[in-house]
Parts: sequence; structure tokens; C-alpha cells
Amino acid sequence: MLPLDVTASINIQSQKFLDADPELAAVYHRLLQLDPDGIRFSRVLRDTIDQLLNGEVTGRYDWKTLFKTEKTHAGTLVEINLQREFEFTDGVDMDYQIAGSEVDCKYSQLFGGWMIPPEATGHICLLVWADDYKSRWSAGLLRIEKEWLNGGNNRDLKLTIKAEHRNKILWLWHNADLQENILLHLEPTTREAILKHPSGQKRVNELFTRVQMRKIGRGVVRTVAQQSDYMARVREAKGRARTVLREKGILIPGHYRSHQEVARSLGAPVPLHGELVSFRVAQALPHHGNSPRVELDGRYWTLALAEDPEETAPLLPKHTTNREFE
Repeated sequence: MLPLDVTASINIQSQKFLDADPELAAVYHRLLQLDPDGIRFSRVLRDTIDQLLNGEVTGRYDWKTLFKTEKTHAGTLVEINLQREFEFTDGVDMDYQIAGSEVDCKYSQLFGGWMIPPEATGHICLLVWADDYKSRWSAGLLRIEKEWLNGGNNRDLKLTIKAEHRNKILWLWHNADLQENILLHLEPTTREAILKHPSGQKRVNELFTRVQMRKIGRGVVRTVAQQSDYMARVREAKGRARTVLREKGILIPGHYRSHQEVARSLGAPVPLHGELVSFRVAQALPHHGNSPRVELDGRYWTLALAEDPEETAPLLPKHTTNREFE
């Protein structure tokens, strides 16, 4: 989160840009109308990074392990995936038409590293940044002026924006949370303990055993399971994670409302779209005091304390579909 005085300064500056450029303002308001909280935008960026890592096939979880050509292709994938998500009309000279204006989309994994082609001068650019190491992302709009660009001598004549002119970017979402790539941020010993198993099922079980009270995205599960139907490794069934770990008192809620309510009632992280979370529970007893609790299978449960013995956890509430992620 930005300090309040910094946020206020950004808002004042943004209003100046909106007042000075009606076309820019129209694009800005249209994008916020499509995605008021940036949830859809953030999901596209998370899914695009996971698409590049292709963990299901490669087992990769770290941006640094991508080939140079894959990193170069990231901008194109972000452009395509945003267009699919928001159904932007094709532009004539630029990538999209949004609110009647031509808009070019530029992505960089390095903040400020957007490469602006000469033909974008005078046009609006949608500048997108996401950093998997910081778990942060931003997206803003800028009408490109030639004098705001650095000089350069690369073959396609693309230029970057001068650092002193980045304050002219009209931010839609700035330094927002990107769904965490859990595997990337785990302690090496914990990650090794998860990935060392030759069995995909055992890796998934180990993941939800060792990584509790943290939201885990589907890309992480896909990478650990390394199979196309990766959620089959989580669902209730003999040998699967929910069934095996429930015997140890561990629940694995998904993003269904009924599952979210269980997590919320216990004071655990609440999984959003495409997320799961695991935690150990125990039957609520006097020594748990006034700890949050939830009623399941006719008994009250609370988050287990370290000294609580393992006991079989109840089934999570049923939901209306067999698909974990819609």
C-alpha cells in the first residue's frame, strides 16, 4: 500500500491528466468500468506468467529460467490475453480500440522498461508491469510525446520513457498485489521437500501439508502436480490430497462460497478465484478460549493449536459443480 500523502498526490495529478485529454479520460474510465478493482487484469497477468513458465510440462516456477525468446514473447502474450479477457476491438494502427481511441499495449517485467515504437507517438499506450519476485503489478495510460522518450539505437527504433516523465503516467492500478507464486517465495529447504517426490500426488500432498495459511494459486498446483487434470490431485477421493490430509486434520478449501465461508469463519485466508488454502483444525474445546469457529458435521471446529493432537477433520460443505476452477 502507498502512503496516504503519496496516494493523494497521485490522485491530484491524475485529475489534471483527465481534464487535459478527453480521449485519455474516456479510455481510463472505460477500463475502470470493465474492471473496477483490477481483479480481472491481475488474473490475466498471473495466468500469462504461468503460461510462459508452463510448469505443468517443465516444472519451472522462476522467471529467470525462461529462455530469452520466451521473455521477449511475454509482451505479445499479455497483449493477446488482455484482449481475450476484455474483448477489445482490434485497432487500425495500434493494438486495440478502447472507447473509440487507438491504444497500444506495452508490457515489461522491469518497471520503466516499456519499449515504445516510433509509430506510437501521439497515441495512447497502456503500460503494464508485473514482477513475480515482488508480487506486484501496475497498469497505466500515457499519450506518447517524442520528447518524453530516451534516445536509442536498437534496430527497430523502439525507445523507453525517460524516468523524469514517468510521473505523467495516468495510473489505473499502481503497485497492486499480484497473486503470489508460492513456489518462488518458499524457503529452499521447504521447496525441495515438496518437489523431491517422484509422484505428483505426493508433491501435491506435501505442498498443502507444508504450506498452510497461505493462498495457493492454480498455477502452483499445476506445476507441482505436472499433469493436465491437476485438480484431480486435490479433490476428495482415495489417495487424493483432501482425503489424505483430512485424516491429519487438514482442510483445503477452494474458491466456492461455501468453502470461503469456512475459511472466513475461522479467520484463515479466504481463497479467491483460482486459489486454495490449507489449515489444520481441531474440535473447539475450552482451552481454545474465544477463538473463531465454524460448525461442520454437527460439531464446532477451530484452527488447531500446535499442542492439539491430530484428528480427522470434517468434510467441507458440498458445492454445485465438480469443477474446482470455472
